[in-house]
Amino acid sequence: MAQFFQIHPENPQGRLVNQAADILQRGGLMAFPTDSAYAIGCHLGDKNAIDRIRQIRQLDKHHNFTLMCRDLSELATYAKVSNSVFRMLKAHTPGPYTFVLEATNEVPRRVMHPKRKTIGLRVPENNIALELIAALGEPLMTSTLIMPGDEYPLTDPYDIRETLEHQLDLVVDGGYCGMEATTVIDLTGETPELIRQGCGSFEDFMA
Repeated sequence: MAQFFQIHPENPQGRLVNQAADILQRGGLMAFPTDSAYAIGCHLGDKNAIDRIRQIRQLDKHHNFTLMCRDLSELATYAKVSNSVFRMLKAHTPGPYTFVLEATNEVPRRVMHPKRKTIGLRVPENNIALELIAALGEPLMTSTLIMPGDEYPLTDPYDIRETLEHQLDLVVDGGYCGMEATTVIDLTGETPELIRQGCGSFEDFMA
């Protein structure tokens, strides 16, 4: 049975944030709000939790998981980027974008694309998500909470609890945060490539 934390979207309660981080450290799976839609997340190195995300969302081995970071300071640890790509990332973070980048050896192979060796990376503009990452002390391994067969993510924390209460360890109620997923942009080639149009504009990347 999933625990249910109501965390203030502007001023997250430190006690609840730390409890949530502890649940993640112990292998827990969490649904939580971001700046685009609700996501599902776990500790980066937890194979069992990642397998549970795959099962809930019915993801195949080619799915690019996303590292959700507090800022770009850890970027070089997990992704290989040129100076021009870094400037592009800096100009569009935090925000509702997921960037597909070439992964470094610090990223577990089971969460990167098996052939392309890529990983998604994003910095959300959401206080709850940022405080959770800070309390955890490392990026969150995440995926947008879109159920199999659905076009849009789950948006109501009470619906999430009812749907997944036996599959999650924690649901964080941070209020309404939108119903569109992030815009996914592949930055591994010479020019940015739009993979999925979400709530972030792609026009700035076409110049």
